[in-house]
Amino acid sequence: MKCINCGTDNNLRDRTANSGHCTRCNHQFAFEPTAMTQGIKFTDPFFAKLLNDISVNKTLYFTPKQLLYFLDKRLKYKKISVAGIGCILLLLFFNVWTTLFFGGFLYVLLGGGSIIIVPIVLNLGVLIWLFNQSRSKKLTYQDRQNTAKSLLILTGFLLVVGLSISLSLNLFPLLVASTIIGMLFIYLAIRQLRNKKSIAQEFLISLSQVQDWLRKWQTINGSFEKILSPSFAATQPVQINPEILNYSFDRVIVCQSTEIARFLIANNFHFENNCAVLSVTRYPENIFDVVLEMLRRNRDLKVYALHNANSRGVTLVNHLRTQDNWFADSSATIYDIGLSPRQVLDNPKLFVQQSDTMAREAKELPQEIRQTLLPEEINWLEAGYFVELESFSPQHLLRIVTQGIILSRQENDLIFVEDNSLYMVQSFG
Repeated sequence: MKCINCGTDNNLRDRTANSGHCTRCNHQFAFEPTAMTQGIKFTDPFFAKLLNDISVNKTLYFTPKQLLYFLDKRLKYKKISVAGIGCILLLLFFNVWTTLFFGGFLYVLLGGGSIIIVPIVLNLGVLIWLFNQSRSKKLTYQDRQNTAKSLLILTGFLLVVGLSISLSLNLFPLLVASTIIGMLFIYLAIRQLRNKKSIAQEFLISLSQVQDWLRKWQTINGSFEKILSPSFAATQPVQINPEILNYSFDRVIVCQSTEIARFLIANNFHFENNCAVLSVTRYPENIFDVVLEMLRRNRDLKVYALHNANSRGVTLVNHLRTQDNWFADSSATIYDIGLSPRQVLDNPKLFVQQSDTMAREAKELPQEIRQTLLPEEINWLEAGYFVELESFSPQHLLRIVTQGIILSRQENDLIFVEDNSLYMVQSFG
């Protein structure tokens, strides 16, 4: 493992002999891959590159949960991928070895066609494993598709080999077994490849683990200023120039969560796009009431609702339109630039999660909200599925929100929702 301080390569013996420090500059290593558990292993250079990549060379702020998603994706990518040609060669080797060794042993004991039992059991076990991997919640959509492709290639290869051997040696049981198993798994592989529906994913790691690793990293290497503290609150009083109160904003983004609002503000989205940024949780607390008062003063105000694809997110626009403490009886135009279930249904590559709590909340959605949703969206929500905005990298999310505002000015990219002041942007990302 290379030292991030001086670049010296230290092997395990060097790191052990020097108590986890670099042999050249004595800089301490934050992580020891050989001591990590649960199949998760990474090095200091890996983590340093991770922080550099998510912050785009330390130019963008990001939330702890964005780091969780980003790291989880990198760790899944690091896992051994199932490659078709590699699996064929490896399986061919094990078939020959096990057939000669264990098959020969069975032939001596039982005689006859017992030698074919070993390759049938071995290959069937591999195909079942591949099929289960193609449905695994621990893999990304692309990994599941790659696994299904490998399953199809391997099944076709084994079917040809099995039929050739059974016909040449006149082994009718092997012919029947090869045909049945081959056709079954070819069907299953093709079905998985055609399955474009999103499947709930699971993390390889937890947010608490990420926070522990980050604390350890910062203790040794110093604070990483682009990570947003989860405990931060904008509660310090702010002196506002009275003259500013005479002005207003033409646009405001209202976020479902404090984290997203803070993320946008930290990255100067409000300055670069000339708009206010608030959350329904009243962030930033110290100027929330003043900014909202200024917004209500603008009769041509454009409001952009930014939310997750979940049971709470789909109610945000209605909440802004009907609540007196927001824009009830206002002439403001409201655009939904958030992530909707219908957009998720069309994009299986998104990180979809599932929660019993979300399912219960979805079943309690009022009728006025259900009328704005498609039947498949309601079914998706009531199954407890959801997608968080923080699953997008900082750079990607900023680009998506900017794109949403731009598309809101183009009628062809809008869906009419309720009245002439309420629209939903079709595209997300």
